[in-house]
Amino acid sequence: MADVNEQWSARTRAIVAGRPTGREQPMNVPIAPASMLGLAYAREDGTPTWAAFEEALGELEGGTATAFSSGIATASAVLDAHRVGATVVVPRDSYAGTRAYFGHEQETGRVKVVSVEPTDTGAWIEAAAGADLLWLESPTNPSLHVVDIRKICEAARRLPDRPTIVVDNTFATPLGQQPLSLGADIVVHSATKFIGGHSDLLLGVAVATDPSRVKALRDARTRIGATPGALEAFLALRGLRTLPVRFAEASRTAAMLARRLEEHPAVTRVRYPGSGAMVSFELADADRADKVCEALRLVRHATSLGGVESTVERRAARPGDAHVASGLLRLSIGLEDPEDLWVDLNRALCAVN
Repeated sequence: MADVNEQWSARTRAIVAGRPTGREQPMNVPIAPASMLGLAYAREDGTPTWAAFEEALGELEGGTATAFSSGIATASAVLDAHRVGATVVVPRDSYAGTRAYFGHEQETGRVKVVSVEPTDTGAWIEAAAGADLLWLESPTNPSLHVVDIRKICEAARRLPDRPTIVVDNTFATPLGQQPLSLGADIVVHSATKFIGGHSDLLLGVAVATDPSRVKALRDARTRIGATPGALEAFLALRGLRTLPVRFAEASRTAAMLARRLEEHPAVTRVRYPGSGAMVSFELADADRADKVCEALRLVRHATSLGGVESTVERRAARPGDAHVASGLLRLSIGLEDPEDLWVDLNRALCAVN
């Protein structure tokens, strides 16, 4: 694979990392639709397609990446390394799928779950004592709370029996923050979202620097069979190549829309962490929010996010997100013309004001 100069920008490294070199080599790593390579099953040793994607994402996050079949499969592999009865600390506002997974594991007696407010750093530090796993997410889904990752990591690492610290970096992406450099042990992504970027794949990934953690993640992937498909890995790598330019453009649009939404009389609150391609905003009630979703024509009413198309959803209507403000709309910004997006949003908002 290509040698990557550490002095190159993330934009350049996203293009170069994991790419074949040599005059006779293809420009891209081919899809490897193989169930076995030699005498080993692909789920044991991986494929060249996985390896290229893992090399490229690891380069951006500053660690060694391990790809999984989905984001939840990634969470399962992380938990696999911990004893039965482990205490897991999670933010109250976070991806509903992750909370549902840990909730199920608690119901079966696998773990004990402790929930804390995302922005209550003192509560995180207090909960870290006696915990086995801290599962941070920043910004959170869907309320876009920002967690003080560095301070929590510093405090947790001083504990004599310190917990494993995991950060879900799906919303920020490695372009917005690198949690490993802030003290985290493992960074996870739903590569289904911004990394893939085209709403056409399911994939998860975990990144770590400690070789023993990397081995544990890969051993868990093999045991539970949570392996990525060859086509999914190929598409995720292709999406990663354009992540820097996609994310930068979508972030510029998000900042502009956040400013305009703050001034709109139908909007009661705007949640925007100051960077990134996600904006959440609130209307007076659920009925008005639902009507906005129905009135939008360019912005798609859909549950996923991070693609080239803009999507919106009233998250309180989804299972597991009853804690979210009833009128909150989570808006994922794509690559449409910013003014076209604003015309669509403004028209829908004015219709319910």
